[in-house]
Amino acid sequence: MQSLKFRKAELTDLDRLLHLINLAYRENPIQSWTNEADYVSGQRINKLQLQQALMDDNYHLYVAEVEDVISTTSLIGCIGLAFNEEEVEIGTFCVDPVFQNTGVGKMILSFAETQALLIQPNLRLYMMYVLDIRSELIAYYQRRGYSLTQVRKPYPIDANVGTPLLNIELQQLIKHVS
Repeated sequence: MQSLKFRKAELTDLDRLLHLINLAYRENPIQSWTNEADYVSGQRINKLQLQQALMDDNYHLYVAEVEDVISTTSLIGCIGLAFNEEEVEIGTFCVDPVFQNTGVGKMILSFAETQALLIQPNLRLYMMYVLDIRSELIAYYQRRGYSLTQVRKPYPIDANVGTPLLNIELQQLIKHVS
């Protein structure tokens, strides 16, 4: 695989990011093992939500890109960091289904953890929320050093991030900064 390049997302990335995020989370492509379409209907994010997130000083969204042989750059992943005191919440993490199962996700997560420490050197904890029924995704994060906590939250219906098709909750995972 070509080398990944990371940069902070810009407002000019909105349309490509909207497509990528909704493709990876909700459009149910066959090869996407991280897709939620069987559990949640509707868009994962809309243009206004993404635009507001990009303008939030406490939120950092990074994109992962590859360049092909004719120097065309493709956006193939993204990950968000939201800071709160000595912790960072990792979210909006997705990889284009074509690039899943190639190690790209590991590289993006590793980049985000390193970047979070550069932004906030006193960081003590990485945190994220995953749908509780996504055992394969929870296992993936556990292999990356994250642990389940007792914290569970109701699915955020009022956040306009889709409608649950089943009774689901968000499960918190944490990783202590070493």
